[in-house]
Amino acid sequence: MIVHLSGPWAIVINITVWLVINLGVGMSTARMQPNSFNPQSWLYRQRIWERGGKTYKARLKVKKWKRLLPAVAAVFKGGFRKKHLGNADAAYVRRFILETCRAEFTHWVIFLFSLIFFLWNDWWIGLIMVAYGLATNMPCIVTQRYNRMRLERMYERYNRG
Repeated sequence: MIVHLSGPWAIVINITVWLVINLGVGMSTARMQPNSFNPQSWLYRQRIWERGGKTYKARLKVKKWKRLLPAVAAVFKGGFRKKHLGNADAAYVRRFILETCRAEFTHWVIFLFSLIFFLWNDWWIGLIMVAYGLATNMPCIVTQRYNRMRLERMYERYNRG
């Protein structure tokens, strides 16, 4: 801990910093070109244990709760809405895949910023902030990965047929 804050000021600063992190990272990644994201790169590619999304569907029941997540992309200029498949042509599905990469990247970066809370909080509050970062970003990451796997299968069908 570099600076020690306690009491109400620590709470106000923690909430403010989370808000700044979320808005700052969201605005920054919204400005990135969709083609900056490669679905085949290490971060985004499917892992064997994900079994094409079946792990998320069977074990985490993602289909039951993913609709409850907030859709924030529309807040940012040029944001891509990902709540529903807008149309089913190959170009749109490809863009949707890239946007799931952008969203996943955004949530990983936001989560990584949770480590800065150790700078002014006691270690145990820092751990709470990391747990909060994990709890608020992991459902979004899981949803983007699950959706991307489904969209990639759809995109492959377009390219085969």
